[in-house]
Amino acid sequence: MALADELSEIGRRLAAREAEEAAKLQHARTRAGEIHARVKVGIDAFRKAAGEAGATHLEVELSDPRIDDKHLHSVQFDVARGRHRVIVTVKSKGAVTLVGPFKDGKEEGPCKRHDIDDDAGIDAGLSKVLADFLEAGFAP
Repeated sequence: MALADELSEIGRRLAAREAEEAAKLQHARTRAGEIHARVKVGIDAFRKAAGEAGATHLEVELSDPRIDDKHLHSVQFDVARGRHRVIVTVKSKGAVTLVGPFKDGKEEGPCKRHDIDDDAGIDAGLSKVLADFLEAGFAP
């Protein structure tokens, strides 16, 4: 069997296995997009305020949502400044996990879990984790 044929067969088999996860993963993608949009508004407000105060060097990166690095049935995005990170993971099992802040190369954590549809809890958690991230990420 040619390599392309073999890999095509594996692709079909794995896609059939994943079919029952599709709806739950789509809900996780949708929620990740909504949460990402709220974080983007917050980061943009931070950038604007810092710039207006003369500190244009206070830059923060916000990644696009993607399939989670560790869990196939989850979607994640990252907020980063240098080695400082926060990871937001939206799981198809119905949870949102806020990880960090932490430094790359160090153990991830702390992790805070919220129900996938608990907007108030997610927003409160994001406020705390992002505030801690900004303080740590921009410590002189």
